[in-house]
Amino acid sequence: MTKTTHFGFKTVSETEKAHKVADVFDSVAARYNLMNDLMSLGLHRLWKRFAIDASGAKAGDRVLDIAGGTADLTALFVKQVGETGQVWLTDINNSMLTIGRDRMLNEGVTIPVAQCDAEKLPFPDNYFEHVSVAFGLRNMTHKDIALKEMLRVLCPGGSLIVLEFSKVWKPLQPFYDVYSFKILPTMGQLVAKDEKSYRYLAESIRMHPAQEELKQLMQQVGFERVEYFNLTAGVVALHRGYKF
Repeated sequence: MTKTTHFGFKTVSETEKAHKVADVFDSVAARYNLMNDLMSLGLHRLWKRFAIDASGAKAGDRVLDIAGGTADLTALFVKQVGETGQVWLTDINNSMLTIGRDRMLNEGVTIPVAQCDAEKLPFPDNYFEHVSVAFGLRNMTHKDIALKEMLRVLCPGGSLIVLEFSKVWKPLQPFYDVYSFKILPTMGQLVAKDEKSYRYLAESIRMHPAQEELKQLMQQVGFERVEYFNLTAGVVALHRGYKF
């Protein structure tokens, strides 16, 4: 039997989901940064800065940025680890990865770049001091397999940070639903000429594990000292875990 999974609120085959997610990011890549600023009122920059600080990355460290897309976290990590460190920018989507690579080159920074699937990372065991994935885990079909891969490539003592949309504070839920399912798709149509992709964004957030569920999943695959921090009333959560 063909294995199925969810694509937003729809049930599709795993193969179909991979193609549909690729289509979404091919479509939104050109306006991705602009839409992030509009959707979050610029708060995504503060969330990402918090993620870098929470990672504990320091000069000389090796960092893997998974689903790094337009290289927001990558650029911050490069400054954090300095010339003696190393930051890999990776993404499964070529459209997004190209934008991130070109951005870094335009800033005069040359870094290693790889197009790869987070469920099959092409890196050796125990290589990176830090692994990050920001707003990418919810799009992965087998989150447990991807998390196991992240654990595998981490050095003992290394940290994983997962920055992702999560379950908002309950009193704000009705307002957040109106924003997600009414305002956001309209904004996507007006700015990016793509209502469907931003409707998928809202649906994918609702299907993603909530804070405690993701914490438990990280623990189940082998991460230790797992904790999370709610940002902006739980609109976003940062999860952090370690490999020992």
